[in-house]
Amino acid sequence: MKLLTKNLLFNVALCMLVGMLAGCAGETNEKSTTDSSEKSLALESTEDKKETDENSSTSELEEAETNANDTSSDKNVNNNSEIIASETSDANVVYQGETLSQYSSEQIEYARIWLQLGPNQEIDELNVRHISAGEPVNIYDETSATYPKDVVTLEGSRSVDGSVTYSSNGNGTINVYNVPSHWASPAQVEENFMKEYTEDIIKSAKLVYVDPGDNEKIIELIKLLHVNN
Repeated sequence: MKLLTKNLLFNVALCMLVGMLAGCAGETNEKSTTDSSEKSLALESTEDKKETDENSSTSELEEAETNANDTSSDKNVNNNSEIIASETSDANVVYQGETLSQYSSEQIEYARIWLQLGPNQEIDELNVRHISAGEPVNIYDETSATYPKDVVTLEGSRSVDGSVTYSSNGNGTINVYNVPSHWASPAQVEENFMKEYTEDIIKSAKLVYVDPGDNEKIIELIKLLHVNN
């Protein structure tokens, strides 16, 4: 009887031990499964966030590039507009109901040159005198050198206004000759002085680019022109 009781108790203890072990194993498996699920969800969330951030960054980059292109396009349009306006406005500037396009290229040339080089801008009239190639630089001295090409002399109505003598190159530049407003008489200078002096005037001609100048002032000077052929 005692032996039977011992065996029965042993079997009961064994069953309880097996049950406890099975329960622990189940909890371990369940915990492992739970941890795996949580890790999987966390990984998926991280990947989704990464993908969202990448898509957002790409979208922002594309938007920035689009804005930059739009800005560049607007800037080019503005620059082109400014260039076109600059090219077309010069001859069409209206002053007292007039524009430069109403005058000849010769009239504009005379006024521009005086505006740039004339010794006195406060003049009553602007006289234009044409001198042909071969004419003497000093008309009062027969030993004077002669002009190698046609020249133009601009001068005011008074001696204090000074003068400008030049030849045009037809490309926006002129050769300016340093001709004095007054000449000494042959009796006042040594022999051959005037020959050498006038030859030096021809050799020392200065190449000058003609500035377009201010249209209003040019029109005012054109109105003072008196051309003597």
